[in-house]
Amino acid sequence: MRDSSRLTRRAALGLTAAALPLAAATPASAATAIGGERLARDGIQAGDASTLPKKLTARSWLIADHKTGEVLASYRAHQRLAPASTLKMLFADTVLGKFERTRTYRVTDADLADVPSGSSLVGVKPGILYTVHQLWQGVFLRSGNDAVHVLAHMNGGIAATVAEMQARAKDLQALDTHVVSPDGFDHPGQVSSAYDLTLFARHGLHDDDFSSYCSTRVANFPAGGKKTFQIQNTDRLLSGAYGLRPYPGIIGVKNGYTSHAGNTFTGAATRDGRTLLVTVMHPANGGNEVYKETAALLDWGFGKGSSARAVGTLVDPLSEGGATASPTPSGAKGAPGASGSSASSSSDGSSPWPMLGGAAGAVAVLAGGAFALRRRRAAVAAAKSRDLDGS
Repeated sequence: MRDSSRLTRRAALGLTAAALPLAAATPASAATAIGGERLARDGIQAGDASTLPKKLTARSWLIADHKTGEVLASYRAHQRLAPASTLKMLFADTVLGKFERTRTYRVTDADLADVPSGSSLVGVKPGILYTVHQLWQGVFLRSGNDAVHVLAHMNGGIAATVAEMQARAKDLQALDTHVVSPDGFDHPGQVSSAYDLTLFARHGLHDDDFSSYCSTRVANFPAGGKKTFQIQNTDRLLSGAYGLRPYPGIIGVKNGYTSHAGNTFTGAATRDGRTLLVTVMHPANGGNEVYKETAALLDWGFGKGSSARAVGTLVDPLSEGGATASPTPSGAKGAPGASGSSASSSSDGSSPWPMLGGAAGAVAVLAGGAFALRRRRAAVAAAKSRDLDGS
């Protein structure tokens, strides 16, 4: 997804209405010890950091067990950074269960008027009748902001969808996340963290439709009339494109890129009945680096990390009985990790984006009365790699 500093007047009005007051940038640690005190620390958190992959350059990363929620290792798990299209996982967590897959919708010019210029598109056109299923394929496979905006308008508009996403993030206890746009495109103040993105993926993979879409490699997309064109998933660990082989056991989930965010990726893979989640944000180099570092962490998790002691946990949603996070203990904020700072991570971890002041209180403002999402089916997604054509 390419960066653009220009927005249409409609987009600017909608996003301004949804935004909250912003404060100055904050350090890497979170305001609350979500998932455990160690995850609020700086530096690598691991039982034995010496066994981890070498030369991890990402500004933030995390690896966790999907079933138990145990965080096996992390680096600046709560560092707030621009998420790019990985934020679409939260969009799906919020909106996916609202419309039947077979429902049809004829797109209008107004539905596409607030799509940011220069952002990633799947090729949605006004006047064409789409199924909800096809629109979600456009979201997951091609990261289409046009498909996101059509679904957001079906959901009551951009501002309403942003408010619901923020409320959803609060319920998931993703308090590092501040939503400005539903598509993840670059906007000042729009941030998330490796911890939060992993929460979004873990929750989404409990839904059959989410799991199906994020594991779909190719699909046929409407071009008008009876014509279609093929779209391919831009997740390179899934599709194997651009000089990378598909990762064994890969089941998704979502990649992202903008000029401000750099490369971001949350991936999930299954081996010998165990599913691991990895989020990598902002490696030093572009191209395939985000996928290579993800693959290296997955290899570690399935190998040397299989007996690693947990350094934290992915918390359960409040609506599913999750315990409310406690304040960070005095002295823990920004403290060096038990295993020391990462010698292989050269980034200073600072974020160029303004930060949300008082995250927990701010999301509560948006959450009041906004979260009316029906409980989606609680079917547990099959923990195996699938190759669906999505048609």
